[in-house]
Amino acid sequence: MENYVERVLEMLGEPAWRYRDPEAWRTLERELGTGLPADYKEIVDAYAPVQINGHLYLSHPATERWNLGENIRTTSRSWAEIEWDEGEPEGDPRISLGVSELAFGTPEGLIPIAGTDRAEAIFYAPKGASGKGSLFVEGGDYEFFEFSCSFAEWLYRWLMGEEMTGPGGSAFYPGPVALQDLPMAADDRPETRYGPPRGM
Repeated sequence: MENYVERVLEMLGEPAWRYRDPEAWRTLERELGTGLPADYKEIVDAYAPVQINGHLYLSHPATERWNLGENIRTTSRSWAEIEWDEGEPEGDPRISLGVSELAFGTPEGLIPIAGTDRAEAIFYAPKGASGKGSLFVEGGDYEFFEFSCSFAEWLYRWLMGEEMTGPGGSAFYPGPVALQDLPMAADDRPETRYGPPRGM
């Protein structure tokens, strides 16, 4: 079995672990009523808050700005306001989750854990994959795609240029992965740094 966390860390370069705080995760998970995937938490602890390859945003539960808990709450509220007609959305998560109503930010529904500047949203579904947990990605047009893989595998494959946000959704850039720490104050101007050469 491949260790996708190791592969992602190798691709992104030396982790900073700037805000690693187990209590912040425990507080967030108590609020959500469910645990979040260990590999996701490790990658977030290693690099977030960060923008990866100019598109993917990861927030952190221990920071005031770019706070993951606040992001989950506000994003869940926005998604909860959508009224789905029967037969919508495409790739309806309710079928896979075995629920009649689509909920956000709950153990029975979809928890928003990341997003892109291309209006793509990545959700963790604790009840997905027959209760093992899965990812749902909404590609920006209310069409959902389920991935029965870990977040680390999803991220690795996304970085390798696979269509991990739906058809035509690849975002491949050859060469080292670009990372930009998100500004933690109004006057911050973080520089872009790069992971090690990938031979691509």
